[in-house]
This record gives sequence, C-alpha cells and structure tokens, in this order.
Amino acid sequence: MDPLIIEAKQDITPAVTLDKEKGIFEISAWSYPEDATIFYIPVFDWMNKYAENPNGETVFKFYFQYFNTASAKQIFRLISLLEEVAKKSKTKIHWHYDREDTDMLSSGERFSKMSTVPFEFIAS
Repeated sequence: MDPLIIEAKQDITPAVTLDKEKGIFEISAWSYPEDATIFYIPVFDWMNKYAENPNGETVFKFYFQYFNTASAKQIFRLISLLEEVAKKSKTKIHWHYDREDTDMLSSGERFSKMSTVPFEFIAS
C-alpha cells in the first residue's frame, strides 16, 4: 500500500502522512481548506483501504493548530473510520495540543466523547 503524503499549504490545508509500512498516521497544522469535503477525499479513500487490512497497532496522531467547522466534520468522519480500523487493530488516538490552547484540548475531548477509540491528550 503506497503512502499518502500531502504537504501543508500556508495555514490553509494540513500536512497529512499516512504510511502503513512505517506505521505513521498523522495530520498536522491548520485545516481551513476552501472545500474540506474535497480536501479530505484522498484521506478517506486511503483509510478505507487501510481498514481492510490494518497493522496490528494503529496510533493516529493529530497535531492541529486550528481547524474550521467544515474541517471538524471531516475530522469526526476520520475518527469514525478509525473505529472501523479498531475492529481489526489495536487503535488509539494521540491528540496533541499546545498547553495554552484550551480550545484545542476541548475539541479533542468532545471528539473523544463521541468515539469508542481511546484518546490520549498530549500537551506541548
């Protein structure tokens, strides 16, 4: 399975690295795309394929600095997809946030309450 690598674009779209072989599953920076639904299509396509035959362990890391409401819907869809992965893989989510950014912590806590995948909150 080929990795999916999307480079961040100037506080608009996040960086995405999905690499089954290396066990890297990360989204970072800003998510403020003009059309969040279209931006996240390749991420969902890749994750759906990965969910068919995931690694024994999957740790998905979120490092958001900011995301808009449209992106929040897509992030929730991604977390829901991770619930499918969790049926075949030991899965957890690492939600990284700046220690002073209580809004980002609160966002992660809200997502964790809507998911069966365990979250770990990591302040930096």
